[in-house]
Parts: sequence; structure tokens; C-alpha cells
Amino acid sequence: MRLQKPDFLIFLLILISTQMLYAQAYFTVDNLPKIPDKDGFAGSLSGVSNGALMVAGGSNFPDAGRPWTGDTKQWYDDVFVLENPKGAWRKVGKLPAPLGYTVSVTWKDGVVCVGGSHSTGHLATGFIMRWQNKIVTFEPLPNLPITLANSCGALVGDVLYVAGGLENPASTTTLKKFYALNLAAKERKWEELPPWQGEGRMLSVAGSYNGKFYLISGTSIHQNDSTGATDRGYLKDAYCYSPKTRQWKPLTDLPQPTVAAPGPVFIAHKKMIVLGGDTGENASKNLILKDKHPGFSTKIWGFDFKSNDWQMMDDFPVDIRSDAESFPNQSTYLPVTTPLVAWKGGFVIPGGEARPGTRTPRVLWIKTKP
Repeated sequence: MRLQKPDFLIFLLILISTQMLYAQAYFTVDNLPKIPDKDGFAGSLSGVSNGALMVAGGSNFPDAGRPWTGDTKQWYDDVFVLENPKGAWRKVGKLPAPLGYTVSVTWKDGVVCVGGSHSTGHLATGFIMRWQNKIVTFEPLPNLPITLANSCGALVGDVLYVAGGLENPASTTTLKKFYALNLAAKERKWEELPPWQGEGRMLSVAGSYNGKFYLISGTSIHQNDSTGATDRGYLKDAYCYSPKTRQWKPLTDLPQPTVAAPGPVFIAHKKMIVLGGDTGENASKNLILKDKHPGFSTKIWGFDFKSNDWQMMDDFPVDIRSDAESFPNQSTYLPVTTPLVAWKGGFVIPGGEARPGTRTPRVLWIKTKP
């Protein structure tokens, strides 16, 4: 049947909307094929190997379960590969064990993954995951000095820096630990370095620019002496570490916390870009809001290296539909607890936590405008 002109225009608009969400002042955001899981994952391991985008592991509450209904979080070991943006995800192998919430970064032809957690606790192990000759391979790395999960990390050259985290699920305080691993060294060995001036933290965001490492936001944990419970502190401070001087320098505080924002962050328009994160605004209401939770922050913050201040650059283009309470995967959120991966001229957010207890299989592809 031949489409009339008005019908054709409507069809074209629908087709475009399924690919591009919005073009903002500084960025465009597209949809890549969804990860082939009906619930999606948070805390996945992700990076690029030999040109292919890899996503592995992570956790969810299966079959739309929720923590407040007594459902149990499950960790996964599946490895998925997307070789081109117009292709389809393929399940190509398994991790050595179910795993999530590692530090994961792309280095040369592999995805470096260290630390993390599974159903029985936190880990000190690490490996480089590669997609080679249509198979998944794993190269072991030295164990971290301690077990940790929910850390952040970034590469400065060939050196992986890892900051903060939680030593085990029962920990009542967050770590103020800072480690480095030279991936190019003949004999790889973790080195403990001086920590930053502020509190211990987890779920921070890391970045790298001009030979320096950046530590941004995060949440601290303290035990409440009167109740015995642990309380979270949502942090706005940020720091820069110079490998040359082995010293930290505080940056201007963020306007709001950006806890668990996708990372490592990227550089665009001469700024360090932080996408959303959890501000803590609704943290005390999670068990009241449940599936009515509106999602996390949509603010896109840029740190100006020259002026040492933060600027609000855009609002991320979310699309929270009227049926989001029951069908969250039909909506588009800016997720947290997920990596941010440079790939094919853009930056990919592969799944993540759309709102507390809810994962998303959506894969977002961000490109910077000139």
C-alpha cells in the first residue's frame, strides 16, 4: 500500500524517534539495541575489545522482583557482545563466576575488571576480558590488597587507579583506600597510594584528564550509635590526584551529589562531563515511593578545568511514560550503577539501575555536538 504524504511524514517521525531520543545543546542521545534480558542488569562489567562492545555479569531482581517484597538479588555470568551499532547483541560466553559492581575500563584490546561482588561477598580478584577470534578469553591480574566492591576507577596512561569502595557487604564504614596498578609493567603489582583529604566513600565517579586522576562525589557510610543502623552521607566534594607529585588537590564542590553516576566520566567541550547520579533527595522515601520513584538526577554537569567550577550544561532527555510504574522498560531513564564506555565516536551507557530496585535493558549512546 502506498503511503500518502501526511502518513509518510508520521511514519518517518516514528522511525526517527525509535533511534534518536533528543538532540540537546551539547549532545545527542540515541538508542542502541537493548541487552537481551527482559529485566536488564545493574553493575555490569563493560568495555571495548577489538572493536566490539562487551557487557557481562551484573545483577537484578528476576521477573520484575523488588527488594521490598522480599525478592533476592541475583548475580549473572553471561557475556554479551555487540560488534556494530546496527547489529544485534549475542551471548558469547561466561565469566569465570557470577560477578558485578567491579571497576571496569577499556585498556588496549581488552576490558580490565577488578574487585566486585557476587551473592556471597566481595572479591579482590581481577582479569582482562577480551573478544578474540570470536571467543571470550580471560587474562588474570594480581589480586587487590583487600576485597572491595562499589569502587571507582580510571586509567591515566597505562596505570589503573582505584579509589574507595566497600570491603564487604557487612561493612559499617566506607573505604578511604587508593590503589594503582601499572598494566604495562612486566611484573604487575598493586601499589597503595596516599588517600584524598575527604571522607571514605563508595559509588564515586572517576575520571582522567591531562595525566591526572579525578575522584568525584560518592556516598559515605557511618554506623548510627543510637540505632545500630548504617546511615549514608551523600557527598559533593571532588579531588584531583597528580601522579607526578603524588599529591591530591581539592576541587570546587559539586552543586549536588552525583552518586553512582555512569563512569569513568568523559571529556567534551573542554569540560569533564558527569551524567546524573543519585543526589540522595529521595533516599529516605524509597520504601514509600517504591515503583512510583521518579528516577535519578537528569542534570549533566561539566567541570571547567580553567575556572575550577561546575556548570549545568543540559538536562538528559529522559522519557518517563504514564505506565512507567508497571512497565518501566518502555520508558527511558538516566540510570546509575553502570559503566560509561567510549565506543564508535560516542559514549555508551549499557543498562543500569533505572530507579531503586529496577534495572533497564536499554543501551544509550551519547555523542557530543561540535
